[in-house]
Amino acid sequence: MADQIDDPEELPSTAGEFADDYPEVWEAYSDLGEAASAAGPIDDETKRLVKLALSIGAGSEGAVHSHVRRGLDEDVDPEALKQVAALSIPTLGFPQAMAAISWIEDLTDEDEA
Repeated sequence: MADQIDDPEELPSTAGEFADDYPEVWEAYSDLGEAASAAGPIDDETKRLVKLALSIGAGSEGAVHSHVRRGLDEDVDPEALKQVAALSIPTLGFPQAMAAISWIEDLTDEDEA
């Protein structure tokens, strides 16, 4: 699963600046993410979908975009990504799910054009 970002240039501007300004903190943060990913038996596609769901729950458009982009790079079915948003309806509510669908479609519909 491609969550390890070694080059701060690949990050959004604020995170990239933080990584440049505080490389030790960024390295520790990256190591934590890698350790959490390796901590159990969940396969990579399921991890990506869980991370997408957590991003939707947090209401973080940037994180949703990041996990959708990475999911598409990892050949996760775009319909599976959209289903995560549909599954959020009973827990998070219709408006939050619709926001998530729009964030997901920012990237999945781009590939269809």
